[in-house]
Amino acid sequence: MNEHNSFIKSDNELKTKAYQAVKNSQDKVRQDPYRLHYHIMPSVGLLNDPNGFVYYQGKYHLFYQWNPFGTNHSSKFWGHFSSKNLVDWHEEPIALAPSSWFDKNGCYSGSAIVHEDQLYLFYTGNVRDENGDRETYQCLAISSDGVNFDKKGPVVQLPNGYTAHFRDPKVWKHEEKWYMIIGAQTEQVTGTVVLYESIDLISWRFLGPITERQDFGYMWECPDLFSLNDKDVLLFSPQGIEPEGYHYQNIYQSGYFVGKLDYQEVSYQHGRFEEIDRGFDFYAPQTTVDNKGRRLMFGWMGVPEENEQDHPTISHHWIHALTMPRQLELKDGKLFQHPVEELVNLRKEAVIYSDVVIKGEKIQMPRVNGNAVELFLEVKENASRQFSVSFGNNTQVLFDQENKLVTLKRKSMKSNQLEKRQCHLNDFKNVRIFLDASSIEIFINGGEEVFTTRIFDDVKNDSIYFHSTGKMIIDINKWELKQV
Repeated sequence: MNEHNSFIKSDNELKTKAYQAVKNSQDKVRQDPYRLHYHIMPSVGLLNDPNGFVYYQGKYHLFYQWNPFGTNHSSKFWGHFSSKNLVDWHEEPIALAPSSWFDKNGCYSGSAIVHEDQLYLFYTGNVRDENGDRETYQCLAISSDGVNFDKKGPVVQLPNGYTAHFRDPKVWKHEEKWYMIIGAQTEQVTGTVVLYESIDLISWRFLGPITERQDFGYMWECPDLFSLNDKDVLLFSPQGIEPEGYHYQNIYQSGYFVGKLDYQEVSYQHGRFEEIDRGFDFYAPQTTVDNKGRRLMFGWMGVPEENEQDHPTISHHWIHALTMPRQLELKDGKLFQHPVEELVNLRKEAVIYSDVVIKGEKIQMPRVNGNAVELFLEVKENASRQFSVSFGNNTQVLFDQENKLVTLKRKSMKSNQLEKRQCHLNDFKNVRIFLDASSIEIFINGGEEVFTTRIFDDVKNDSIYFHSTGKMIIDINKWELKQV
């Protein structure tokens, strides 16, 4: 009883310190002109992976990795937001604090499921022993109200043949059993995903790796397996992939396989790896199914170790944000991403121009500007080799019809020089762009290709202009978006 009371006190003390950190820095944070208007971001400190995304008791619950004490990746709590409509988010009390022997160096990423009207959180407890060596535990916490969580401790220990880089459990139900996948690193320093099964969510049986690629990185993080169109999609974030042409340009990637999981043989037959986002800042996506049957996804609008120390928001005591919620569809073996339909509720008055003719010049349209806007462009005719949309001083989206290429340019946080990300695109039909103070999310051809990126430009320059090298006719729809 004394030990239990000590844990409760320690847990409460950590949460109290976190709330005090928020209070100490919140005024400085709010003064930052790069604060976003309609995205989820930390009140202070560092935010990274979305965790425990789930629909429970009439609300969407979204947890996230959070260090309230600084803008580095030291202490990790589970912060918590909830929403009834995927637009208006309410910050809930801290869900998990690193207060126990099995998570004392961080409550790392994981997932959530609903069982018998209770919310189960599965997460990785990160521990450093007295020699600084890593220990890892897959842990469980349960709530009956979606706000207060009772830690149950470890339910999965590290199996033989794997290093302590063994984390990020994702749990789902298939037929009459529960299954868990975990991102892992073998003792041969290759990445993989392993599978467990359970009948009660407490006792888990190790089934082994579902797929292994000796040539595909040294660690696979944040795995998520789900079914769409009778296919099993494995979404994950591999580390250690070398750049290859336009592919794998960030330090770490996020993408997916499409295939079929054989639960009896514990094997996953799949196609090639596809990157899910082509921008500078996207990692650790997580999905859920909501009460409407939609497969929804959030991603972290950042990448670990990717020039994080150069983010200008650090001087205002915060860093990183989450993407907008997206709905996933599988078409001909490719994931398409759509901003969820509820986001239309962010729109204010529309500014619409039909059949705009651009003849090799740069143009601006009245009232088509702003730094918290949605922009939808549809191509009616295109006899131009190149077409671009530019935002402010340094951000540009360029469509090269001749070379079948799309390019996103921004100003580097590190060097102040322009840098770019690119991918092939056979045809440019339309683009939907969400701009928000220091972020841009670009959905091309109904979500066929997506670019997610943080941008740190002159916030006073909210101009938007269009340019073509030849004749084009386009429709332009623009909405100011409200702050939530």
